[in-house]
Amino acid sequence: MTTTAGAVRPGATRNLILATIGFMVNFWAWALLGPLGPGVKERLGLSFAAQSLLVAVPVLVGSLGRIPVGALTDRYGARIMFPLVSIATIVPVLTLTMVSSYPALIVTGFFLGLGGTTFAVGVPLVSGWYPPARKGFAIGVFGVGMGGTAISNFTTVKLADTYGDNTPFLLVAALLAAYAVVAFLLIRDAPDRQRPAGSAWGRIKDVGRLAVTWQMCFLYAVGFGGFVAFSVYLPAYLREAYGLTANDAALRTAGFVVLAVIARPVGGWLSDRLHPVPVLVWCFSGTALFAVVQAFQPPLVPVATIALLAMAGLLGAASGAVFALVGRVAPADKVGSVTGVVGAAGGLGGFVPPLVMGWVYGAESSYAIGLMLLSDVAIAAAVYTAVKMSGLVRRPVTT
Repeated sequence: MTTTAGAVRPGATRNLILATIGFMVNFWAWALLGPLGPGVKERLGLSFAAQSLLVAVPVLVGSLGRIPVGALTDRYGARIMFPLVSIATIVPVLTLTMVSSYPALIVTGFFLGLGGTTFAVGVPLVSGWYPPARKGFAIGVFGVGMGGTAISNFTTVKLADTYGDNTPFLLVAALLAAYAVVAFLLIRDAPDRQRPAGSAWGRIKDVGRLAVTWQMCFLYAVGFGGFVAFSVYLPAYLREAYGLTANDAALRTAGFVVLAVIARPVGGWLSDRLHPVPVLVWCFSGTALFAVVQAFQPPLVPVATIALLAMAGLLGAASGAVFALVGRVAPADKVGSVTGVVGAAGGLGGFVPPLVMGWVYGAESSYAIGLMLLSDVAIAAAVYTAVKMSGLVRRPVTT
């Protein structure tokens, strides 16, 4: 099936909407432990490091799991993988209704990470339906699904307090089941999808040999990793640094996530028009600046609020720009595998900072060191992008 260059094929919008909804529902499940972390810490008498580990474990598993899930998506397609991952995620979500001890929560969080792997299912689906000139915006729109973490922050504590502790888990499990059915019935892979030969492990090794894979990994680890780190750790940070209540901290975190979600398609849109490289340079530079501002723990209103929301917008736009670049340079039959590896790097980038922040706060009773480290990494990413990847601006788009 062929289309005019730049034209969007019939069915593309439907599949984009379905992929975005699936990403959002699964990310909602993936983020369930984040807003509950402070309450679990108080109930079980956990240290800051133990609380950080609890909310970081799903991030780690959801990140590493993207590698095999991305390779399997290349092989079997999103029509199979979206329902499969959604159904598998129901099990740990329902398990949360029955466990309360710290070890049991860690194990459940491990399997809850399955929800985070859907990113590696949706990107190759969307990429296959859209032409190169519109991939950045389309993948950015799909990235709006990461707003599932905002929904989790907005609703989890409130639903548990109002309707009972198990209500958020039962609701999310029902939504996952409904989505799995709808996805199987309505999602269609692109008609010209290239089915790769060989094993999933072989394809993972192949993309590991591509220099661009590791370049994208670094940039996404900073961009999306920074977003994930803030989204899972910000409730604890706001409670400890500014004395907010659990509900207020969760709502402010949700605002951070919403802004990052809105900025993601903006980053993709700008990348389609300007090229992803300059967009990334500006986003990382701005993140470094505002991280330094926040390291001094300024007053919450207005300085800290402005700094945190600015970082949300910049990190969200950077995340969209990275995958606009992936859509341009990744081989067509390896988009899922490259997405899996790069997505894993982004999640790992979100796994490490909460642990570092928890450890530093426990040792120094200060978050300044952790925020200064974020600034250092962001400026390094800006310099690397400007110096080492400027050639991509002049490189022909991969079709």
